[in-house]
Amino acid sequence: MTCCGVCFRRCPLEEGQIGDCGARICRGGKVEPLSYGAVSSMALDPVEKKPFSHFMPGSRVLSLGGYGCNLRCPFCQNSAISWSQEALEELPRAAQITPEKLCGMALSLVDRGNIGAAFTYNEPLVAYEFVRDASVLLHRAGLKSLMVTNGTASLEVLRELEGLVDAMNIDLKGFTRHFYRHVLQGSLDMVQEFIAQAVTFCHVELTVLVIPGMNDSREEMDQAARWIASLRDREGRVMGSSVPLHINRFFPRFRMSGAKPTDPAVLYDLARIAGEHLEHVHVGNC
Repeated sequence: MTCCGVCFRRCPLEEGQIGDCGARICRGGKVEPLSYGAVSSMALDPVEKKPFSHFMPGSRVLSLGGYGCNLRCPFCQNSAISWSQEALEELPRAAQITPEKLCGMALSLVDRGNIGAAFTYNEPLVAYEFVRDASVLLHRAGLKSLMVTNGTASLEVLRELEGLVDAMNIDLKGFTRHFYRHVLQGSLDMVQEFIAQAVTFCHVELTVLVIPGMNDSREEMDQAARWIASLRDREGRVMGSSVPLHINRFFPRFRMSGAKPTDPAVLYDLARIAGEHLEHVHVGNC
């Protein structure tokens, strides 16, 4: 029995067994990414679409996703590649790409405004080894490495990416342990630790998807913004008020297809509250 060390689940795996994320497998007594280099989606996107509003705005980035995720969000916008049964059964046979090929593709798109590669769409940290290896080559080529993540990973995994990933957009999906545990089947504590460490070595922007009746209270937003503002840099100086926060509108998706979209007025009210503590608050999806 071997335990995976990527996230709080620490899935105990027998030889040949796949973890709950659907993307890591035990082979030869080691847990490795079954999804290493798998490509389910690829596009040249505006960097603002990730979203990044304060990292090289106006540029584009080659964005790619694999498959698998270690959360179970019932409102997932990419369930077909994240954790549906079809994804776990079909996507292991998806197209594969090497770090070298990805870097070559990114370089070939520089004349179209490309700044590097963004690991996104599904949860990239379930195959963090690919992010790490590709980022090394991207940096050697003078390109940037970006990542969009749920932040549900251990500090050991994050340290593997220190100095390699230039910018992260991290989902802070809510700010109560109940929401993380009972709705997402995740860990708020792990996400907070991840964010607090990430801001010490790379550009970080945060995103919250506001879902009616779940994470849309004024009190919760105030607590979240106060916590973000308290974040510290590597020297221990408080710097969190400069961390950008994206407050996005929810639209019915996946297992919540019958829900109502978020009232834009609620978003702007929450943005006002967050703005009492943070310098850069953006409302999106309206």
